[in-house]
Amino acid sequence: MTIHALWVINKAGGLVFSRSYSDTLPPLPLNTILILAGTLHGIHAITSKLTPVPPTSGPVGGLDSFEAEGWGGKVFLTPTGTKFVLLHSIAHPGLDELMRKVYEIYSDAVMKNPFHTPEMPINSSLFESRLQGLIGSVNT
Repeated sequence: MTIHALWVINKAGGLVFSRSYSDTLPPLPLNTILILAGTLHGIHAITSKLTPVPPTSGPVGGLDSFEAEGWGGKVFLTPTGTKFVLLHSIAHPGLDELMRKVYEIYSDAVMKNPFHTPEMPINSSLFESRLQGLIGSVNT
């Protein structure tokens, strides 16, 4: 499996983190990534209302994954409404566990940082280095 990119979208739909981890997909301008993240946020909100399962405690489902030609995406919604979007190759065993590890890194490196303001862009070298280690172990 190859991880192409990771996006973190805040609960308002703003892109707060975006990193590319491979050169397989063509590079996109930042403005295009911002538009795609906002669109994905809207699609996720609409699909959460279409879910036939009655809501339980915590965030309601919504768009879980999507596929395109040769690559796909996995969406992980946190209890606070933050979305993690992982762009990956189609063969994706263990993707749920990988998303939980990314969320764990986010919780430890970003949310426990007293200087980080929630819902604002993530500027944490610890977060990026731990993500690089995790994604590097998957991409080899």
